[in-house]
Amino acid sequence: MPPAIPRDDLSRADLAALQAAGLSALLAEVLPRNRFYARKFDEAGLSLADLCFPRDLHRLPFTTKADLLAAQAEVPPYGDLLTYPLARYCRLHQTSGTSGRPLRWLDTAESWSYLLDCWQSLFKIAGVVPSDRLFFAFSFGPFIGFWAAFEAGARLGCLCLPGGGMSRAARLRFLLDNVATIVLCTPTYALRLAEVARAEGIDLPASSVRAIVVAGEPGGNVEATRRRIETGWGARVFDHSGMTETGPLAIECREAPGGLHLLESACWPEVLVPGETAPVPPGEEGELVLTTLGRWGSPLIRYRTGDLVCVDPRPCACGRELLRLEGGIRGRVDDMIVIRGNNLHPSALQTILHRFAEVVEYRVVVDQSAALPVLRVEVEPLPDVQGPTLAARIDRAIRDELLFRAEVTVVPPGALPRSEMKAQRWARKSVRDVPSDASNS
Repeated sequence: MPPAIPRDDLSRADLAALQAAGLSALLAEVLPRNRFYARKFDEAGLSLADLCFPRDLHRLPFTTKADLLAAQAEVPPYGDLLTYPLARYCRLHQTSGTSGRPLRWLDTAESWSYLLDCWQSLFKIAGVVPSDRLFFAFSFGPFIGFWAAFEAGARLGCLCLPGGGMSRAARLRFLLDNVATIVLCTPTYALRLAEVARAEGIDLPASSVRAIVVAGEPGGNVEATRRRIETGWGARVFDHSGMTETGPLAIECREAPGGLHLLESACWPEVLVPGETAPVPPGEEGELVLTTLGRWGSPLIRYRTGDLVCVDPRPCACGRELLRLEGGIRGRVDDMIVIRGNNLHPSALQTILHRFAEVVEYRVVVDQSAALPVLRVEVEPLPDVQGPTLAARIDRAIRDELLFRAEVTVVPPGALPRSEMKAQRWARKSVRDVPSDASNS
């Protein structure tokens, strides 16, 4: 019996029944064949015959990204994570590897088709229709990006326009010439294309583009960033969330901007105290833990995503009963920085910097090489902006809102790097990065 096709219109009672049946079916398929999870369940002393859901979900072992990477390091290149023989797999993607080794993830034809079903449900939530023309502004490399969205859009009947292998100006001309109505990219790249359009004299707000679907990094639900993208394009931003390991699982609805609906017919979510096992009450921030229900070829059971979310307990204006994550993905469990006793998530600084219309790009260095950490912020302004005045205004805003002082400098226009995928705006400098004779210099 294959996994149930994901739907966005189920009641809470129907979702609970689907999740319980779906997890039982997943385990029955996976445990006899998948050495990674068979070992985990054996170490936990669990037998499928003894489990009943939803009662026993909390008894299942957690999975972490470190577990997956260790399995692939021990048995390269794919570890013992696969449910079926390798010959059954037809797709491979990998994570960007920004925080270490990339994680490779494979899909069978059945699992890949299931991901397309997920995307079709997400498109429905966002109001995508067959007459839309979708422009995909990304490189189509091994990063999963919008690969599944491209194929799902074609399956839906949309004209899908690939934007790989083009310069930024060429991408803009291509999407305009082909009358694209929806653009899919990272928030950073949406801002970059708007910047190029201004330089090229292109009036994006007058174009046919009515929506921008963004993913891959924070921004879609950071209000200042969202407002900047929408102003630059004259189009509505829809935030989306997914991971290489989980596939596409969340998107904004048309009726209630500022949150993400989780496609719970494709996953069983939990929101737990970060690093612990207890759930957080609705309305409080916690770590998103996911069990995927339909990707049997490469399953995830109680996967600690590291994403910080907050469940909105109120009914959504769209009428769907899917969990809604207020503010989308609010940050990462592991990206919090402590500066002079203050806890800082990168999105908080992004919110401040993107409120300044003169700031085109920025880069942040957390210098921990001395006794007291220092936050250094480089900002790249629009041409003809008074750098010292801008730096002083940003410094004051950071002090007023984040309650510490940063070293703000202005660099020449064009000095900071750009990316079409995940932007690398943050760097750390530690004691080991300082030459051993630095104290004598």
